[in-house]
Amino acid sequence: MRIYVAGHRGMVGGAIARKLRERGAEVITRTHAELDLTDQAAVREFFASEKPDGVVLAAAKVGGIYANNTYPADFIYENLMIEANVVHQAYAAGVQRLLFLGSSCIYPRAVEQPMREDALLTGILEPTNEPYAVAKIAGIKLCESYNRQYGTDYRSVMPTNLYGPGDNFHPENSHVMPALIRRFHEAVEAGADEVVIWGTGTPRREFLHVDDMAEASLFVFDLDKETYETNTEPMLSHINVGYGEDVTIAELARMIADVTGFKGNIAFDSTKPDGTMRKLMDSSRLNAMGWRPQVALPEGIKETYEWFLSHAVPHKAASAGL
Repeated sequence: MRIYVAGHRGMVGGAIARKLRERGAEVITRTHAELDLTDQAAVREFFASEKPDGVVLAAAKVGGIYANNTYPADFIYENLMIEANVVHQAYAAGVQRLLFLGSSCIYPRAVEQPMREDALLTGILEPTNEPYAVAKIAGIKLCESYNRQYGTDYRSVMPTNLYGPGDNFHPENSHVMPALIRRFHEAVEAGADEVVIWGTGTPRREFLHVDDMAEASLFVFDLDKETYETNTEPMLSHINVGYGEDVTIAELARMIADVTGFKGNIAFDSTKPDGTMRKLMDSSRLNAMGWRPQVALPEGIKETYEWFLSHAVPHKAASAGL
C-alpha cells in the first residue's frame, strides 16, 4: 500500500512511518516546506497527484502550557485547517482508510479516572489548552461525519502522554518526561547535589513509549471495518491508547535519577502548581481487541536517555557506556 504519513518528522509520525516501511509499505511524506497543510489548494493538488491508498494524520501544531496560552489563535486555527484540508481532500481523492491521531486533552478537566471514551464532551476542558483540545475534538468529528455521510472508513486514536526517541528536550518547551531527563542529566554533569522539581510530586501520570503508540496506531488502522465498527459507535468512534498504569511524578523522578546516575537529593517545591492530579486513560476497549503495550517504563526511560545522549550530547554517549 501507498500510505501518506502527515507529520513524519514528529516523534509519533516518524515512528509510524518507520514501522510502515518495515512492513513493506510505500510511505509518502512531505516536509512543511514542501507542503503547507493549512493551504487548501496545495493539499488538494497533492492528493490529486499522489492518490495514496491510506492516510495517517499525525501532523499538528503542538506546544506546552506557555505556547498554548500565548498563541491560542494559532493553535486552534492551524490545527483546524490541517485537519479539515487533509480529511476533505483525502475523501475527494477517493481515500477510503484514514487514521487521525488526537490527544488525551480532549477530555474534560474534571473527569472520572481512568478516562473513558464516552467522557468526551461531558464537561469543561482544561482552559490552558482549550483551543488545541477543541481542534482535536473537531478532528474526531470530521472523521465521524465523513463516515456517516460518505461511507468512508476514517478512524481516530487518542494517546496518553508519549515519550521516547525523537522527543523534544527543549529546556522550556518540553513535556515532563524529557524535561526531567535533561534536568537530571545536567545536574550530573554539573556535579549538583540536589534537583528541585515543581509541585509536591504526588500527581500521577501515565506514559506510553512512542513505539507502542506506533504499533497501536497500525493495529487500529489494520482492523477490518466490521471489527472496528463493532467496537465503536458512529458518533463515539475514537479509541484510547494508554499504558494502563500510572506513576507519581516523584516515582518518575526517582526512575530518571537512577537511569542518569544522579545520586543527590530530589526536592519538591510545593509552592509551585501540581496541575491535574491524575490523568489515566481507560484503554480497555483497545485491550479487548487484542493490543497491549510491550515497552516497560524503566526500559523505555533508559532507551530514551540513550537517544538523548547520542543526539543532544553525542560526545557523552561513548563515555557513558551506552
